[in-house]
Amino acid sequence: MVSIISLVTMVVTLLICMVVPVMTIIIYAKKNKGKGIWLSWFLGAAGFFVMQVIIRMPILSLLSLSSGFTKFANENYIVYVAILAFTAALFELIARFVVSIILKKKSCYEVAVGAGLGHGGIEAIILIGLTYVNNLLYSIMINTGTFDSMVESTAQMGVDVKALMDVKEALIETSSATFLLAGYERILTMILHLAMTVLVFYFASKKKTLVGMVLCLLIHTAIDFVPGFVQGATVYGYFGENFTTRNAYAIIYAFLTAMAVVGIVIVLSIKKKWKKEC
Repeated sequence: MVSIISLVTMVVTLLICMVVPVMTIIIYAKKNKGKGIWLSWFLGAAGFFVMQVIIRMPILSLLSLSSGFTKFANENYIVYVAILAFTAALFELIARFVVSIILKKKSCYEVAVGAGLGHGGIEAIILIGLTYVNNLLYSIMINTGTFDSMVESTAQMGVDVKALMDVKEALIETSSATFLLAGYERILTMILHLAMTVLVFYFASKKKTLVGMVLCLLIHTAIDFVPGFVQGATVYGYFGENFTTRNAYAIIYAFLTAMAVVGIVIVLSIKKKWKKEC
């Protein structure tokens, strides 16, 4: 059985990832009516969707089918994580840059924020929100007994049900705190996406596009690399045999929280400096 507390924390994370992004843009667009906020949101969301969901993720999926690539990843974990971090940062930077060019004539702080909300919001909805819809549905099925019936029917059709049983075990064994942390992580990530988008837009408006892009690329690469590296430390023993998953979580979330604070400072600082009106 999946605990009631776990179900509640799944719902909380689901609301954070599905409802918060939508409500935020509705409120922000209404507050800044007539400034093209909805357009910037959709372009920001489209930039992430095209560069990550349509281009980068399928490429990584194809590479994962290669035994050579899988062997390389296992034998060169740090390099592998660095490649993933850099490519994620690069592809999303391209998206931000293209959107800033499209919106160049309307570029201002409010428009940049709209694009940032779109970029981070659609990622939360697609990558985490939809996953938690499945998690919640599967958990309800497990608790009502319909999940086992589905597995049995699937097995009778000759299909391997190991993946389904792994899902069931994970949902039952995973602590409720872990489900909740996914929501917290998404809040931090949306803040960071907002900050990086505003950063690119601001420097582009000041004709210092290269500076903004380099800063964004470095920040984003670091944000993606550190959690991956720390998680790998529990498997590869980079920090010693006594380094546990709990230690990894503490470092990762402390790091992401600190970076989110930096992101907020960046956004507020740019807001004061960027006086151009829409």
